[in-house]
Amino acid sequence: MRYISLDLEMTGGNPERHQIIELAAVVEDTKHLQPLPELPSFRRLVRHPEYIGTAGALALNARLLEELAQKGPNPECCTAEELLPQLREFLLAQGFKPDKKDCVSVTMAGKNIASFDLLFLRQLPGWGTLVRAEPAMLDPAAFYLNWKKDNRLPTMTICKARAHFADQTVAHQALADALDVIQLLRPFYELPLYQQVPAAPATEGE
Repeated sequence: MRYISLDLEMTGGNPERHQIIELAAVVEDTKHLQPLPELPSFRRLVRHPEYIGTAGALALNARLLEELAQKGPNPECCTAEELLPQLREFLLAQGFKPDKKDCVSVTMAGKNIASFDLLFLRQLPGWGTLVRAEPAMLDPAAFYLNWKKDNRLPTMTICKARAHFADQTVAHQALADALDVIQLLRPFYELPLYQQVPAAPATEGE
């Protein structure tokens, strides 16, 4: 199976008001594993005419804003209008095929990707026509849930702790966080969840 681990950094939590300022995508092939640093990756900083955000999010992403403020050429910078066309070209170069409507559809993985990141992706020009996500998405939280003790899905920090990562902090850097998601999912490739569930006892008459 091939999927992309995708992570965003934003200026706030409201997809109709706040902006994506960084996107990273890493291609994982579960049949042909490569060392994490060698995985094909895509990273873009996203420039906007002005930035609208919350104090907390802007402070958290001060490093990105400093990089965006630099006036020199940067091949990793683009506008919001250029973001999905460039991501599509990357996906095509990695062998992903467009559908009959010429849209590249991919399985995506990420922490809270379906409930949070996807809401921002839908605001981008070209979403659904150039690139779209398959309906089913991979979230590592489901793999690290303690069904008897947890009252909610575990955070990224808790997932990393339960996976015994040496560094359990969350980088809040899109590429690093996307790679963390792959590292969290890899232990489950060898033993899919359906093989971990005991077979149901046969009922009478079967």
